[in-house]
Amino acid sequence: MKRITGRIARRAGIAAGLTSLVLPMTIALGAAPAQAASCNVTTGPYQKQVEKFLGRPVDGRQSLADCKAIQAFQAKHGITPAAGYAGTITWRTMNTMLQQRAAGTNPNKDRKCPTNKGRIACVDLTRQLTWIQDGARLKYGPVPVRTGKDGTETRTGAKKIYWRSINHWSTLYHVSMPYSQFFDGGQAFHSTTKSMWNPPGSGGCVNMTSRDAKVYWNLLRNGDDVFVYGRKPGT
Repeated sequence: MKRITGRIARRAGIAAGLTSLVLPMTIALGAAPAQAASCNVTTGPYQKQVEKFLGRPVDGRQSLADCKAIQAFQAKHGITPAAGYAGTITWRTMNTMLQQRAAGTNPNKDRKCPTNKGRIACVDLTRQLTWIQDGARLKYGPVPVRTGKDGTETRTGAKKIYWRSINHWSTLYHVSMPYSQFFDGGQAFHSTTKSMWNPPGSGGCVNMTSRDAKVYWNLLRNGDDVFVYGRKPGT
């Protein structure tokens, strides 16, 4: 009887060991669906506008498919939290994109940027756009930019480029600022790897894609005019 009892105990111990191996695997496998289901399925205040922008059925009610589409947009442009909620920042970003598209090839239609200065770089903070014009003739752009956030806004008014540094390093923010062209104190045009629609914005500089910053570097010189106007949404 003792031998039988010992065998039963050993078998029970083996079974318990196998169970201890299986349970963590079950928990780990169960964690993935929970993480994948972290979409915010609450209807947001800008639900219809966001659905229309993304080409989703416009019914004003959040669905899991809506949420995943919004999440993808948020992740692409660094909007946090990327929970798929149709909130203020997400719609503000989309609305800015719509205004940029509407500008087309005539961004200075309202003549807010001076046309009597010759070569000039214009920055419209409201639409987050910049372009270079010669008189009234468009030379380059318009292209999207990422300007100063609330508290470190890009300053408005008439400026001039006074210093250029192609491989500039910021001692203030400890970041690389390629193709820097300074026009107002420490504020400059320069390239960045961030999305142009990444909130909340820069420390005051006019961020550009590498391609656009290179074109600006080749088209502008010290002494060229810069005109900044408007107000960035959210500032």
